[in-house]
Amino acid sequence: MITTLCFDFGNTRLKAAIFKNEELYETVYLENDDEETIETILKKYTPQNTILSSVINHNQAIENLLAQKSNFHKLSASTKINFTTPVGKPETIGADRLALCAAAAHFFSNKNNLIIGLGSCITYNFLNQQRQFLGGGISPGMNMRFKSMHDYTALLPLEAETWNFPLIGYDTRTNLQSGVLNGMAAEIDGIIDRYANKFNNFNVVLTGGNTSYFAGQLKNRIFADHNFLFKGLYALSQINNSHI
Repeated sequence: MITTLCFDFGNTRLKAAIFKNEELYETVYLENDDEETIETILKKYTPQNTILSSVINHNQAIENLLAQKSNFHKLSASTKINFTTPVGKPETIGADRLALCAAAAHFFSNKNNLIIGLGSCITYNFLNQQRQFLGGGISPGMNMRFKSMHDYTALLPLEAETWNFPLIGYDTRTNLQSGVLNGMAAEIDGIIDRYANKFNNFNVVLTGGNTSYFAGQLKNRIFADHNFLFKGLYALSQINNSHI
């Protein structure tokens, strides 16, 4: 049995997923990117293959550690991918977006795919049925919207997400929640509509840490998968560690 350890270092959280052969076995959150933390998880799962997707300035020493203990690959512009990137500067594509498109190319290769990542930012990533990543869009994520209203006003409080938010806010707190959460749902539905009007054979994937807040709020049909990025990392690990 081949164990693959996939690391996703995002702006909000450091996460890892463990695959046993092709099956997602477990996901864990990391407290930090210290060498001791990485050493502990390596000892626990003893992976043959590891891959790192990072959009932060992570501890560079862990790359040497991972390379010493496993067949390690860092996601970058030089990564072998299962799709093409006919865009102006492919080297500027974020590691997280590469992983999301890799998952779409692996699972929905014959469709026009809009992959929506809900994290610190919302990323809209379009992979057409020829497996070409054409780009998409980026807008502020949920926590960023709450924080910006607090930071750039004198009196508005800092609010947080909630499962039960109203359409019509009845005080400051619920007005902020309604504006952010209903606003995001309307934005996502609106973007989906514009793509659906332009492309047939169309598929939408919703993923990321805030998926649960919006999967049931959207009027459009979507495929929701919290672990879609990890599945893309696993596919890329297979491609880039094909000598194993």
